[in-house]
Formats: sequence, structure tokens, C-alpha cells
Amino acid sequence: MQILVTGAAGFVGHATTHRLLDRGDSVVGLDNFNDYYDPALKHARAATLTARAGFDMVTMDLADADALAALVRDRGFDAVVHLGAQAGVRYSITNPFAYERSNLLGHLAVLEACRHAPGLRHLVYASSSSVYGDRPMGGAGFRETEASETPVSLYAATKRANELMSGCYAHLYRIPQTGLRFFTVYGPWGRPDMALFGFTRKILAGEPIEVFGNGRMARDFTYIDDIVDGVVGVLDRPPADGGHDVLNIGNTNPVGLMDMIMMLERALGREAEKIMLPMQPGDVTATFADTARLTAKTGYAPKVMLAEGIERFVRWYRAFYAV
Repeated sequence: MQILVTGAAGFVGHATTHRLLDRGDSVVGLDNFNDYYDPALKHARAATLTARAGFDMVTMDLADADALAALVRDRGFDAVVHLGAQAGVRYSITNPFAYERSNLLGHLAVLEACRHAPGLRHLVYASSSSVYGDRPMGGAGFRETEASETPVSLYAATKRANELMSGCYAHLYRIPQTGLRFFTVYGPWGRPDMALFGFTRKILAGEPIEVFGNGRMARDFTYIDDIVDGVVGVLDRPPADGGHDVLNIGNTNPVGLMDMIMMLERALGREAEKIMLPMQPGDVTATFADTARLTAKTGYAPKVMLAEGIERFVRWYRAFYAV
């Protein structure tokens, strides 16, 4: 297939593109290489892709609707994997308009481009577990049938808006779409704004780490390879008759923040100095994916548990940053 991957220089986009190339697809990657975090990491990811046959990199702002529409029209894509977005819950508190442009206008531009693309088989896009709002720890995993109308950050609100926009376009124009609610993705080539990455940098530098929520939080940490398994599995199975599915994709095994830190300390061979702080605005207490629907559709079964995934991340981090 000929596939467009937006956010191809991002964490999930980079890994997904490699998997698609591995299986013989041709991929055009799109990214704007913004400076939300170090662009050098994004360019390093992109360099691993541009070295491969079957890949073409395009630098473009998603919100440039005319340019995006021309790209989709001219290339004749079979499918679009839309992973480009402004990430970060806490950043959305201080920089709200970055989310309006990238996540709202950008998603609309993708929908409009796909609407006018004859022969498009499937649009897969990234949503987020944050749409569920704040839930207490314990109990059953979050199910797609549960209410998701009380997000507690602007980032989460834009992701829920993306789902509603996609549902509308599927209804009006019969564009087959699947939204994936990602649960705390981590692993090699990860994002520096995520806790595991930041903790690793500070511990190796001998700096204290800030532990929000006084450590009483839990996350359904999901290893990048498992995420890509789900993305590609869904891509090959579009909803029938131009339908729209929204599915959880996670590890189904939430781990407490303090337990994660202990695993990281073991992998690094160092103990962290911890500064305990209250919850930050926009944060949620816990995430926990029920992935029964994704498993039924694709056979999805996460394979990498957190301790092993952290060890793999630490090996990559030490090699990449030579520390």
C-alpha cells in the first residue's frame, strides 16, 4: 500500500513507519519538526527513515489545509495514519493555541483531504486515554462505552473533539475511520516530555526528580512495539461501509508511579533523589485500558511488561546520548 503517516518524525509515527516499510509498504511521512521538544531528536528519527527505500519525507504544517489536500490528491494514498498532533497535558495549560492549530485545525485538514481522496481505504488516527477524564485507581479497565465527556485538560478536550469530528465525517461522507485511544506509550526513541525519559535524564545527571501526585498515581504504560502492533493491525481492518470505530490500545496492566521509579532505579543502577509534589493541573490519577474490542478485532496482545520495557529504553538512552 501507499500510506501517508503524519507526525512521522514523532515517537509513535517513527516506529509505525519503520514497521510499514518492513512489510513492504511505501510511506510518505509528514512532520513540521516544531520545537515543543528538541528538534534534533526528531531529525535523528527522520534520518533513520530517509535512509530506507520506499520512504519520502515532507515537511509541512498539518493546519495548511490546501497543501495537505494537494499532497493527498497528488499521491493517491490507499490509507492515512494520522499521528501528528501537539502533545502534552501540562503544556496545554500554558500554550492553549498550539492545540487549537495542530489538533483541531490539523485534524479537520486531514478529514477534508481524505474526503476528497478517491479510493482511500482507511484513516487511522491517534486519540488518547486522557479523554476519560480523572478516574480513581482500582476497579475495571476503562471501556470505550463509558462516558468521555469530562476531560480535565485542553489536550484531552481536543482529542475528544477529534473523535466527534471523525464520527461526523464518517456519517456524512462514509470515510472508514478508526481512532485509537493510546495509553502512556514509552520505549526507545520516546518523547523527552514523558516521565520515564525525564526521570532517566535527571537520575543520570545526579539531579532530583519531581514526583507529582506525591507518587500516588498509576499509568497503563504501553511499550512502543505493542502500540505499533495495534496500529498496524487496525490499519488492515477498516470498519465496514465507511464506519467509525474508537478503540483503546494499552497494556491492560496499570503500574504505580513509585513502582515505575523503582524499576527505573534498578535498570540504571542508581537511586533517585525524589521531590514529592501535589498533582498538577490537567493530570489524572490513573489510567487502565480495557482492550477487549481491539483484541477481538485484531488479536492484539501486548507482549512487553514494564520492567523489560524500561531496560530496553535505558539501553537505547545510554547508547543514543553516550552516557
